Amino acid sequence: MKRPAAAGSLRLRLLAGTLAWITLTIALAGWGLRALFQEHITQQLQLQLVMQLDQLSAAVDWESGKGVTVVPMAADALLSQPLSGLYWQIDRLGSRPQAAVARSRSLWDQVLTLPPAPAAYPAQGHRILHLRDAQGHALLAAARTLQLPEDDAPPLRLVVAGDEALLAEPIARFTRMLLIALGALGAGLVVAVGLQLQLALRPLELLRRRLAAVRSGAAAQIEGRFPQELEPLVQEFNHVLAANADMVQRARTQAGNLAHAVHTPLAVIANAAAQDGSPLAALVREQTANARRQVDVHLARARAAAAVRATGLRTPVLAPLQALLRTMQRLHAEREVSFELAPQAADGAFRGEEQDLYELLGNLIDNAGKWARTRVVVNVQRADARLCITVDDDGPGIPAEQRARMFERGVQLDERRPGSGLGLDIVRTLAETYGGSVQALASPLGGARLRLLLPAAD
Repeated sequence: MKRPAAAGSLRLRLLAGTLAWITLTIALAGWGLRALFQEHITQQLQLQLVMQLDQLSAAVDWESGKGVTVVPMAADALLSQPLSGLYWQIDRLGSRPQAAVARSRSLWDQVLTLPPAPAAYPAQGHRILHLRDAQGHALLAAARTLQLPEDDAPPLRLVVAGDEALLAEPIARFTRMLLIALGALGAGLVVAVGLQLQLALRPLELLRRRLAAVRSGAAAQIEGRFPQELEPLVQEFNHVLAANADMVQRARTQAGNLAHAVHTPLAVIANAAAQDGSPLAALVREQTANARRQVDVHLARARAAAAVRATGLRTPVLAPLQALLRTMQRLHAEREVSFELAPQAADGAFRGEEQDLYELLGNLIDNAGKWARTRVVVNVQRADARLCITVDDDGPGIPAEQRARMFERGVQLDERRPGSGLGLDIVRTLAETYGGSVQALASPLGGARLRLLLPAAD
């Protein structure tokens, strides 16, 4: 079955979403704080201009014949510095209007151009204006009209203006400080989110390790303490594992019961036929032996299929292999065949039933013992997630064109050798049931090599 493509990393998804939200929030906060500071600093400039306007209003006087006079006042030093960005100007209104009848030294030779409507400037309060000087600089101004008590005094318009560029420096300084502060805050939040995700996802990593332990046979169920959000999932996993183990156990029991139920009458029939020398009795004996072999083959398939569905199966290889080599040594003792375990054999574990491992290795080693002249060598190596088991003999070998046929049911390449031709078919069937394979090759010892690939347990 084709495995569905991964949906991406959950950690990256959560991190990307959180980072996007943090970035948006910090950007909006920075924009809002900068706007608030800009409004605050603008209001501060307006207050400064109004204060200067009040001082100017108190310093203005009218003298007949001399016109407008301004009493010296304690004013900002920028008002005395040419083109400093802070200015004041007094215009004469009424029947003989005149612009800049008096002005600050900072204006030098410039004249501020103001709207001509005198009614727009209150006498008691002030009005905030946006002007431009001769160089085109934007100015923020506070203006009012003033009527002095002298009888011949005309109405006057007083204006104090400040270059809006005066706001740029504190705003820029505040913006730099704000960016540094928000950057540090963002970095701290990113680190905190990363740590939080690491801690939040750690139980999932623990769950993965516990599942791997169950799959490899190191544990029968998922054990450990998990957060309450994961606890129902762990319980469901354990219920499934228990149900699976119960199903496999029932399959084993039914297979054993079936074997006992079938083998017993077959044994009675075979014993009865053995006491008769007639052709019919010989036929009964032959068919009874075939029936026994067929039962063994199909029971092995059913048992292996149930084992493949099970989880947590783990069978060490070296101990059963050494026991089989000792058994085969005694079985073929009269032919003086030596059964050896390769010195470089690696210790591994088969992800399957111990009985099936005995069935697989026993048939392969017994077959090699029948063909060997003096020696059989068995080796075990780990290749990725598989066990590679090789059985070499120094017999006559197998022609390349016949190597595939030797695993077919009932095929015997040499009728003079003992056997039924079903042992290697059982090996092939069991190996394929577990997702493995068996193959015949040429052996370095001069005979045949049977290579068995099986799934390895972690």
